[in-house]
Amino acid sequence: MSLPRALLAAFCLAVAVDLACLVTGLDTGHTAAKPLLMPLLAAHALVSGAPRLLLAALALGWVGDLLLLSDADPAFLAGMASFAGGHVCYLVLFARYGRRDTPPARTPALRVAYAAALTVTLALLWPGLPADLRAPVAGYSLLLTAMAFRARRLGPLAAVGGALFLLSDTLIATGVADWPQLPAPDFWIMLTYAAAQALLVRGVLAAAGTPERRPATV
Repeated sequence: MSLPRALLAAFCLAVAVDLACLVTGLDTGHTAAKPLLMPLLAAHALVSGAPRLLLAALALGWVGDLLLLSDADPAFLAGMASFAGGHVCYLVLFARYGRRDTPPARTPALRVAYAAALTVTLALLWPGLPADLRAPVAGYSLLLTAMAFRARRLGPLAAVGGALFLLSDTLIATGVADWPQLPAPDFWIMLTYAAAQALLVRGVLAAAGTPERRPATV
């Protein structure tokens, strides 16, 4: 097995362990497994010739993961800011490596769909959000939706990854707004989040090409 595949397998194993801990209620296992996810995915990306901005996005996601292990509001806000930085990295990557020949007929429909999803979700969540979190959540949601929409420029894998990231963070927001939750809500949040990051990494790596086909300093 090659090193990139071995690291990807290690990431998948860590995800499986984390999800199993969430289902069985082993909080200590989740606390130990969650911080391993982004470093393993970043190591896979690094040995696969990833652009530096992709590694930065994963590093910011890792910091966000650590901060969100705490239930304190300052940690939540700091974690949201860290993830926002990751989304900015992804947006730059989409602009740098994305296709510019996306069929124009699809773009307006997708733009309307994502705009409608953002508007409806914020309108429904707004009354349940703590007053001091409303503006940060609204700003973050706008950035996240832009990232999810732009992800399509790297192809289907990244597009699905962007949509899953949007879904994962929406599930977090419903918990903050005290909505009724699915059974084992953290399981679904981590499942969609881990899949989103993995698909975005695959999309960026495929679009960026191998080290032999692009400048090493990108």
